[in-house]
Amino acid sequence: MSADLLTALDALGTPRVLVVGDVMLDRYVWGDAERISQEAPVILLRADRREERLGGASSVATMLRALECEVALVGVIGADAAARDVERLFVEQGIGHDCVLPDSDRPTTVKERYVGRAQHRHPQQMIRVDYETRAPLSAALEDRLRGALLDRLDWCDIVLVSDYDKGVCTPGLLRAVIVESARRGKRVLVDPIRCRPDTQPHAWAKYRGSAALTPNRLEASLASGLSIQTQAEALAAGAHLQAAFDLEAAIVTLDRDGMALVSRDGQRGVFPTRPRQVYDITGAGDMVLSVLGLALAAQLPYDLAIRLANVAGGLEVEKIGVAPVSRAEMRRDLLEHQSTVPSSGHKLLPLEALLPELERRRARGCRIVFTNGCFDVLHAGHVQYLHEARAQGDVLVVGLNADASVRRLKGPQRPINRGEDRALVLGSLADVDYVTLFTEDTPLRLIQAIRPDVLVKGADYRKENVVGAELVEAAGGRVHLAAMRAGLSTSQTLEKLHGGGDSDKSSLKQVA
Repeated sequence: MSADLLTALDALGTPRVLVVGDVMLDRYVWGDAERISQEAPVILLRADRREERLGGASSVATMLRALECEVALVGVIGADAAARDVERLFVEQGIGHDCVLPDSDRPTTVKERYVGRAQHRHPQQMIRVDYETRAPLSAALEDRLRGALLDRLDWCDIVLVSDYDKGVCTPGLLRAVIVESARRGKRVLVDPIRCRPDTQPHAWAKYRGSAALTPNRLEASLASGLSIQTQAEALAAGAHLQAAFDLEAAIVTLDRDGMALVSRDGQRGVFPTRPRQVYDITGAGDMVLSVLGLALAAQLPYDLAIRLANVAGGLEVEKIGVAPVSRAEMRRDLLEHQSTVPSSGHKLLPLEALLPELERRRARGCRIVFTNGCFDVLHAGHVQYLHEARAQGDVLVVGLNADASVRRLKGPQRPINRGEDRALVLGSLADVDYVTLFTEDTPLRLIQAIRPDVLVKGADYRKENVVGAELVEAAGGRVHLAAMRAGLSTSQTLEKLHGGGDSDKSSLKQVA
């Protein structure tokens, strides 16, 4: 990524954003997908954690707060227990919600996702259960919501519409906000519903005159009637939508291919995105809308706004479920990828640099595994041990004894290889994600800071003798004792190299 995006990121300020749309509650039930039920041929999920997040338009508001915006939300909730959960989250996250009105005739929209981990590893969504109504607002409630919305317009710098087709974004409400926003010199950006021209020919008419629409590939294809397989076809569909709905710009999101822009002033182009490890596409559209709104509210041009949104959308799909992305994460991603792809040597991180990386992985739902040792002369036993350690979770961190620590533990003839060299060799193994050096005799300080989900040591230890075991288990983690390969140790390797005659061989202990 180029330096102009870092400059743009620094210029965003703290804009005020008004979000209009369908308020939802996202519930997540996490657990281990252990086996097939005896009652029916279905996977049995052993639940261990439940989480609630704001969804729909309120997810956009959450993302904007994480991006350091001031946010007010316009929408409707029910008069039920889920509504109380939503209001509690509004308060916790600092989202203005005086324009979120209760409606006793409809339930609060809830999406409940069940997320299972196979063999304690990468989580996958198993099923989603929705509780909702799609009926339009009553005329009386629409009038009240319109009045509240128009009263808020002077406060904001931009309006984002997040339409999930749950009844809030009625033609009358959107016509009022688009016309009045234009009169007051404010842009309206819309993430539209999916529609079919043959059965819903006028579904998008309510968006006419907004500044920009941000449909995905399928939505743009259905609305324009054009196939979108190539960049040229994406631009053709964008041009059709821009003209048909009198837009300042049409922005078609193309998942792994980036975004296509066609604007009234003649800008046309496809902005590619960097390849990512895609864990979950949930929330990617909301993230793109949020960053586009933030950037345009800060008066950035469309091309820079789209490139920033590509970065944030890429970070979002690396996370499990709908999860916020911060400006700090965007900055770190931009800085990391100004250079070439990191080599194995870049797996060696000091603790202060490692901890933010692990937080990013945790935000994606990853389980962190920690082990430690000297790993002086790497052999097949080490490789087998590290492979088993990595199988216990999603990210393996190796705490590596620094040279002075090795000398205290193993004697003055050790280590054979310097710490940086040992780290480089460890980093070349696919099973090792990060290596961090420590100078103490035990890794307790690392374990306290890293807070691993799984702590791994060799099976030659008893669990009660493993440093940090009580700490990990008290936090809900577990200890795993990995098999040791008989007949293989650094000591034995060195004895063979010295022909069995090294007078110091008695000081050569087995390396974990």
